[in-house]
Amino acid sequence: MNKLISRPHKRPNALCRLICFPWSGGKCSFFDRWCELFSSTIEVSVIRLAGRECRDKEPFPEDMAEVVNEITSTLLKDLQEKPFAFFGHSFGSYVSYAVAVHLKEEYGLEPVHLFFSGAYGLHSEYFFLMTKFREIEDSCMLEYLDMLGGTPPEFLENEQINKHLLCILKEDQKVLHTYPWRDIRKKYLSCDVTCFNGSDEKEHGSEAWLAVTSGDTSVHSLPGNHFYLLEPSNETFLIKYITKCIENSDI
Repeated sequence: MNKLISRPHKRPNALCRLICFPWSGGKCSFFDRWCELFSSTIEVSVIRLAGRECRDKEPFPEDMAEVVNEITSTLLKDLQEKPFAFFGHSFGSYVSYAVAVHLKEEYGLEPVHLFFSGAYGLHSEYFFLMTKFREIEDSCMLEYLDMLGGTPPEFLENEQINKHLLCILKEDQKVLHTYPWRDIRKKYLSCDVTCFNGSDEKEHGSEAWLAVTSGDTSVHSLPGNHFYLLEPSNETFLIKYITKCIENSDI
């Protein structure tokens, strides 16, 4: 497996693969832990895009098509081999959706479940702000990141670190801006969809994502802000819930 995929614990006998898509600026390390926390029936893999971590010498992707094509070409054999599910947080949710649509269009493949976490609705103020990151002053972006949580204060105070972080954020938002979000087709997918949010975020509009499928849907609001999943009790809930959904699916 190349640098795109982090899979610390291979489970060849697993019944299903869970592909995790980190948030913009997030590292694989958070989801790498899930490799051990999930039961042996689920094998966890984590997406690592170019321009970060061990791929920091590679150029950032130019657009969403490049991101989707790289992920698909690398994972296609695995996804054809056995059932799979996607979990994405924030920016990772949008990437996971784009990959899911491409897999259905080109290969007739669908995940058994799509888990959207912290995915703002396309008509929400939050999503509008995300698409404008490249136009916002760095100092304002750092204040916004501090408000969202999820980034250690010492990182935001370190000029070298926050410069690199802001670069990643702006490049990811450029990618986000290249996808035709206005052309989203309602009920194009048939897999089950679940949306998770932090209860402190209001008017996130994430329930709009339920319209992308004809399958079963649900929304869960967990205590906390945009990075509610970093709270251990919420992380435990996510792992149990995702496991239950996957094991109860028709795999």
